[in-house]
Amino acid sequence: MRYTGYELLWLFFLYSFGGWVLETIFATIRQKNFANRGLINGPVCIMYGFSAVFIEMILHDLTGIWLYLFATVNITVIEWIAGHLVEIFYHERWWDYSGHKFNLDGYISLSSSLTWGALGYLTVRWGNSIFVGLFNLIPGLIGTVLIWSMVGILLLDNLASLMLLAGRSGRLDRWEAVNSQIANVTARLAKWIAGRVEKRIHKAYPKAYQTEKEPREKDVFASGCGFYKLAVLFFVSAFLGDVVETIWCRIAMGSWMSRSSVVWGPFSVVWGIAVAAVTALLHRYRNRSCLFLFVAGTLLGGAYEYLCSVVLEAVTGKIFWDYSGYRFNLGGRINLTFCLFWGAAAIIWFKGLYPRISRQIEKIPVKIGKVLTWMMLVFMVCNLLVSYLALNRYTQREEGIPAANQVQEWLDENYSDEVMERIYPKAKDAP
Repeated sequence: MRYTGYELLWLFFLYSFGGWVLETIFATIRQKNFANRGLINGPVCIMYGFSAVFIEMILHDLTGIWLYLFATVNITVIEWIAGHLVEIFYHERWWDYSGHKFNLDGYISLSSSLTWGALGYLTVRWGNSIFVGLFNLIPGLIGTVLIWSMVGILLLDNLASLMLLAGRSGRLDRWEAVNSQIANVTARLAKWIAGRVEKRIHKAYPKAYQTEKEPREKDVFASGCGFYKLAVLFFVSAFLGDVVETIWCRIAMGSWMSRSSVVWGPFSVVWGIAVAAVTALLHRYRNRSCLFLFVAGTLLGGAYEYLCSVVLEAVTGKIFWDYSGYRFNLGGRINLTFCLFWGAAAIIWFKGLYPRISRQIEKIPVKIGKVLTWMMLVFMVCNLLVSYLALNRYTQREEGIPAANQVQEWLDENYSDEVMERIYPKAKDAP
């Protein structure tokens, strides 16, 4: 069952609030005193809401053991990424599973992952339909006003919290006032609101501790594993990924064909994002064993490829790859062979290619590197926009819809069916 945008927002807020209640109860019991597990002043844990909506959008067509396994993997990846992002931006840890068996650096653990998987299964299998049914009982106008009110409060709450945590605003008194007002509202609803954001974070997460920033050389372009390093890796890997896939298709299928994701240039965006993301997530583990990198790469690669398939189909209405003819596939979106390929690629990347490419990137002059990076980013944003419009117009032409404006006429002239079939030879309409 596909849900509307309002229904998904409703699920987001409902699960965010439910997660806050659950975390608060558990933390209070463990600490023998009250503890507020919310990040912001409102009584919500947005990671729960995001995870619930995310798995609903990408796993709605799965059932049985596959639903449980993929819910487990996806929510675990979300928790792992969230832990790293918190540490990157705030240089703190807000939870720590170091005391659990089979944990990975305290970010995730086997027991918590299995629990998340069970909750994810229940959410997609039964919970969402029940909660959406309750939402549909609310009169339309009231429901719309309620949703947008919650969106506005959440955005304001997040902004105020970020300002206080960063401490960079010249008018912190105003943000403190916003925090206070929102806290007063939520206090009347739940009476579980604590004081300022930083105090509540450390009170809610008693195991939180400061972490050290990765040292970076100021006079070296893209030192460490920061924004510029990942941006350049995205472009390099997007190009190399297109080349690798083109050669693979020539060997496996006996013909040359375009494997580009965009209409301008030989760039595979899927590869670019994959390499940049896996580098950011596994950079601290790059010196671990090949077995560790293989397992991590297999799980992350499989989850990522499945996500890309779902998102691309939802956005463009096209299927860009189909593994239905392969053994051990899942809905044609992924298959065991290519999942194992992602694992092998992680080993090759960190043990062989990344150190060499990283050193070459760091040799680029600082000013030139920054200018070129931003020029390429602007180019890629425009490239993605034109590609999306061209694909959308391609679908419209297949449905017999004539051009309605000058932009569509320009797309018809420059990106005809022949051109689009040459750029995306494997694309087909989603059922």
